Amino acid sequence: MVPLRVWAARPLGRAVARGLPLPAPSRPRLCSSGPRGARDEAPEARACFTTPIFYVNAAPHIGHLYSALLADALCRHRRLRGPGAAATRFSTGTDEHGLKIQQAAAAAGLAPTELCDRVSAQFQRLFREAGVSSTDFIRTTEARHRRAVQHFWAALQARGLLYKGLYEGWYCASDECFLPEAKVSRQPGPSGDPGPVSVESGQPVSWTQEENYIFRLSQFREPLQRWLRDHPQAITPEPFQRTVLQWLEEDLPDLSVSRKSSHLHWGIPVPGDDSQTIYVWLDALVNYLTVLGYPSAEFEAWWPTTSHVIGKDILKFHAIYWPAFLLGAGLSPPHRIYVHSHWTVCGQKMSKSLGNVVDPRACLDRYTVDGFRYFLLRQGVPTWDCDYYEEKVVKLLDSELADALGGLLNRCTAQRINPSGTYPAFCAPCFPSEPGLAGPAARAGPEDYALVSAVATLPRQVADHYANFQIYKALEAVSSCVRQTNGFVQRHAPWKLSWESPVDAPWLGTVLHVALECLRVFGTLLQPVTPSLADKLLSRLGVSATERGLGELSFLPRFYGHPCPFEGRRLGPETGLLFPRLDQSRAWLVKAHRT
Repeated sequence: MVPLRVWAARPLGRAVARGLPLPAPSRPRLCSSGPRGARDEAPEARACFTTPIFYVNAAPHIGHLYSALLADALCRHRRLRGPGAAATRFSTGTDEHGLKIQQAAAAAGLAPTELCDRVSAQFQRLFREAGVSSTDFIRTTEARHRRAVQHFWAALQARGLLYKGLYEGWYCASDECFLPEAKVSRQPGPSGDPGPVSVESGQPVSWTQEENYIFRLSQFREPLQRWLRDHPQAITPEPFQRTVLQWLEEDLPDLSVSRKSSHLHWGIPVPGDDSQTIYVWLDALVNYLTVLGYPSAEFEAWWPTTSHVIGKDILKFHAIYWPAFLLGAGLSPPHRIYVHSHWTVCGQKMSKSLGNVVDPRACLDRYTVDGFRYFLLRQGVPTWDCDYYEEKVVKLLDSELADALGGLLNRCTAQRINPSGTYPAFCAPCFPSEPGLAGPAARAGPEDYALVSAVATLPRQVADHYANFQIYKALEAVSSCVRQTNGFVQRHAPWKLSWESPVDAPWLGTVLHVALECLRVFGTLLQPVTPSLADKLLSRLGVSATERGLGELSFLPRFYGHPCPFEGRRLGPETGLLFPRLDQSRAWLVKAHRT
């Protein structure tokens, strides 16, 4: 017997091989999961977005919904720019194995399957009500996932990357991971006696010593460093990529990837060894392959285009363990990993013990689906934790959706100002394409040209923000242009102009035409975030379903000397307020905007 000890500078634990050592595997290398060239061609043709699969030990909270909405907005924005829904996939789901589920079910007096069915249904209902447009909802208890995990395990084993050994260290059942000594401290428990806990989560840990299967993670430090240096946007935002590179400056200890079935029975058995259960994180991460049809050949066309949206608390699992597992199985790392921070409530971390966990379904009822989607994506900044409290939501939604956007639409479509109920004509002499071409009929000023320039460049600006995982900046840019457009309408006061005046009428029509064109751009760009509200806005403008893609978004063509397909078109039917004011104490503003 030749023992093998694996130590790290800050080890997770200690691994000692049992029996004859397995043959050394071939050098890990970065590779494509499909035919040569697939990675270069596929990103333009296809895209797949995923959320984490959510643990079913408790009901969903607003942090879970935030992850799903980020992925949903990325997916919807891509569908807007083509080549269509068939070339875009989006998966979410629930993680239903592991010791934490086993313990939660026992505490509730339920069988694990009953707990999983109950809580998974809550996630499915929340996402359905929130308009999350996923194409697949995966549960790790499904037969297709079990087949994928066992095939993936066999691929690692065939490459000599798994060995059986004694593993010991601090284990946190709540976080489902081993911790180094430096990440464990002693804190008073419910009885007042000090006990070991995780420094990061505060959850209790226990010293565990088991004979498990161990993955040769230590062999993947350099390949992972090379992957991140060759792909500077692999992990976005950039501070999280820096964090992972810092982790990789230390040695990587080998990783225990199974548990004794006598201790953990709720999971997928190791193929050929029923005495061991596959580690819940290895099991869970493979879901991203399961939804693409792995191990059938179908997944090869999709995997190189897959991007994950995850919370920062699971960064190490997705940015170190998962790419190492993939490289070990002969596959490429994910296309991109988008990382976001957490939500606090009135400045405090959400926790059941504090009783401040926010029910996202109650928020959807209180603020409307589009309203709460807008709030989370407008206020959520991926690089730092964001705070939720009711006054903040009400103030934002009343200001930006009810007053600014809704008021603008009401003003420009009100019968008093637009009695014909049409998209009025644009008068080029009133608003020449260049200020220097101004004739006696010109009425446009410098601020008006600044507005046209801002809205003309808005779609490209928004696309860049989506590409950089800055959806909040995309919405900030839209909101800024909405304010500019309101300023344009306020400056020229179309309610003071007369359709009966041959001097006023061309300019009145031009002011409304420009404002409606701006609204058409805003409605198009808001579709990924507020799909129902955007549909209502575009329908009121008479924009058909086939005219709502980014490829069809030609802003103010008459200004540039081209025909406008909307000029003279009947507006859609009156649909009432675009967004209801939440602070009814100031509801008089709504009436003012309708005049």
